[in-house]
Amino acid sequence: MKCQYCGKKATVHLTEIVDAQMTELHLCEKCAKEKSMAMEQQFGLGDLLAGLAGFGTTVKQPTKQEVVACDNCGMTYDQFKEGGRLGCSACYSKFRQEIGNLLKKIHGSNRHLGKKPFKIHPEKIDQVEELEDLKERLKKAILIEDFEAAATLRDEIKQAENGK
Repeated sequence: MKCQYCGKKATVHLTEIVDAQMTELHLCEKCAKEKSMAMEQQFGLGDLLAGLAGFGTTVKQPTKQEVVACDNCGMTYDQFKEGGRLGCSACYSKFRQEIGNLLKKIHGSNRHLGKKPFKIHPEKIDQVEELEDLKERLKKAILIEDFEAAATLRDEIKQAENGK
């Protein structure tokens, strides 16, 4: 496939779907860099992210008196829009309302769902966590040389592992 701008071999392929309308863009590496730099200069990463947050909604622009800043680091939402990064972990709580839609669009959810596989049943997760707890208690029992408790915990671990 050839670059749509210069005719060289295309190595970057972009597909955009908007309102069930698919658009493909095929670019060589040089044209892709030029286009991305032009877009970044025109919009900036922070503007792009902030634009996603308010896409399709009308947002009332705050007056100077209404500007909200993070209590921990002092970052304002306008500073986030400019740089595309939050200042600290407390910013997530402070700007929850403003960035909630953005996080949902980027990650599919506005809350962290963890890295546990979806196909594992909750009772299996409980069993794994219980086994990890038993192993940790065994280590502590051995460290304090409580060998009777260690032997009991060892037996419980074996029983839990065989019960899988």
